[in-house]
Amino acid sequence: MALIFSGISFQYGRKADVFSDLSAQFECPSTVLLGPNGAGKSTLMALAASHLKPAKGSVSWNGTKPSSRRERTRYRQAVAWIPQQITPVPGLTVREQAAYAGWLKGLSRTTAWDAAGHAITRVGLEKLANRKSHQVSGGQLRRLGIAGALTHQSEIILMDEPTAGLDPTQRGVFRGLVAELCQTVKVIVSTHQTEDLADLYQEVVVLSSGQVRFQGTAGEFHSLAGQVNSPRESAEAAYSALVGREV
Repeated sequence: MALIFSGISFQYGRKADVFSDLSAQFECPSTVLLGPNGAGKSTLMALAASHLKPAKGSVSWNGTKPSSRRERTRYRQAVAWIPQQITPVPGLTVREQAAYAGWLKGLSRTTAWDAAGHAITRVGLEKLANRKSHQVSGGQLRRLGIAGALTHQSEIILMDEPTAGLDPTQRGVFRGLVAELCQTVKVIVSTHQTEDLADLYQEVVVLSSGQVRFQGTAGEFHSLAGQVNSPRESAEAAYSALVGREV
């Protein structure tokens, strides 16, 4: 199963193009989308989620394109998008918000409620099930977003800058969760932080100025760095070699 962008063009209003005839394919279980701020990462994720519509070209997941209402419903049931800012739903508990996400994707209330119980356990929030969603921490709120995606059994989860603002402990929890998720669903994570590569991702894609500068395995990415002392230094050197002054 693959997420495919075919000849994508997109711009905001009358501004310069964010993408012009961009084509790319993502099919690894775990992919990290690297790029400096303004590279187009968030826009690409929103296009992949069908939140934005390309001016030209198409997006498809496993052969399904969100080009009609029926196909868009099927597409969104399979493709989950977790933006950088997760908004708590006023008055809802943690489990209720996860269930609500499933209900929005077409599940019955009973099915969504049952699935939400399993989902919040999977992301380690079962002890907070009855807490109001606006009372949890930023890291817990990100995990709640993932729980919502798991509630409706999405096939691919798109996460936009999911570790931004998290402390080192929260980052560690997130990395462990992503490693577990990749065993059953595909994951694409966008970030501008090379330290988030860790050993989690099978594929690295570098986006800069609306173009794919690199796509390959984590090993191929690190090989661009030459001789360095540590994996973190290797990632930073490889990234700088690809995007240069734009970092």
